[in-house]
Amino acid sequence: MTQPAQTGDLDAALVALPKVLLHDHLDGGPRPTTIVELAAGIGHELPTTDPQELGRWFVDAAGSGSLPRYLETFVHTLAVMQTADGLRRVAREAVLDLAADGVVYAEERYAPEQHQQRGLTLQQVVDAVREGFAEGEAQARAAGREIRVVQVLSAMRQADRAGEIAQLALANRDAGVVAFDIAGPEDGFPPSRHASAFRTVRDASFPATVHAGEDGGLESMAEALHVAGAVRLGHGVRIADDVHAAPDGSWRLGVLAHWVRDRRVPLEVCPSSNLQTGAAASIAGHPVTTLRRAGFEVTVNTDNRLQSGTSLSRELGLLVREAGWSLDDVVDVTVTAARHTFLHDDERRALVERIVRPAAPGTAHAGRHRA
Repeated sequence: MTQPAQTGDLDAALVALPKVLLHDHLDGGPRPTTIVELAAGIGHELPTTDPQELGRWFVDAAGSGSLPRYLETFVHTLAVMQTADGLRRVAREAVLDLAADGVVYAEERYAPEQHQQRGLTLQQVVDAVREGFAEGEAQARAAGREIRVVQVLSAMRQADRAGEIAQLALANRDAGVVAFDIAGPEDGFPPSRHASAFRTVRDASFPATVHAGEDGGLESMAEALHVAGAVRLGHGVRIADDVHAAPDGSWRLGVLAHWVRDRRVPLEVCPSSNLQTGAAASIAGHPVTTLRRAGFEVTVNTDNRLQSGTSLSRELGLLVREAGWSLDDVVDVTVTAARHTFLHDDERRALVERIVRPAAPGTAHAGRHRA
């Protein structure tokens, strides 16, 4: 796959590439227009009712360096996601927006416990999201875009409902829920606080991915791996603290970094989001490039598309423009993401082929990647 010479060519190539998204929050991606319309219907006050201004407000607030302002953004998105109709609409539009960006498979995560302010049961929340995804997939298909979107259920690590959410995930494992997660502040709320919930899903042979290594360090990631049994790390960029370049160009890894790399634990890295939260200072200096060069299983993700004003194509384009990545690098991390979805092995293999075949005809890609 050759490098496009012009910016427009690069953007077009990235959108055209079939992409896989492993870490994207449903409540971090509603359309500003939708937020304005739904908020008006329930009497919720917004910073502005102009959709363009509201979109800019979300990005500015999330990138302000102020935690209260960042958290305020989710007050507004969650407010309009408290009814079945609101959830269905946000879920449907998320699928359509992802499909328009060339995403062919996505694992959307959210915390069902945060959508009960207007009386929905946990199961009604899951059902509404599933219905919205199905509607979005059908509309995208009618427009000539094939996409599959599944659910990852998150429990809030500062709350005490992880066991309940784990059981909810298991009850819906054959209805579009593919994994269990914990989200929220790492500091003071380690995975060990929810060890029983993780034991529940592990005993049921159900996978977990844990937010760790974003604002927490090596200890947080170690607990995610060894206590929670996480098979993927949400963010995981702080593992770079345990990776050091040697003068001869090799890499010196600490004990935990060796564990992560040797066992091919994938990292769900979200570059723009990491800049906003202070986990990285720039795209050019983002740890994702070092980690990839050092042999880690790196995937690139969006986290919160609304708050970061981003898309998966944009995230990949930033790495090409500012971190020196090639389009072959982009295809490679996309295939890595496909290999680490929570799909079954035969489905993962088919997904890899879907990416490789149009992305790299006649190149080494087809022989290099293995599902």
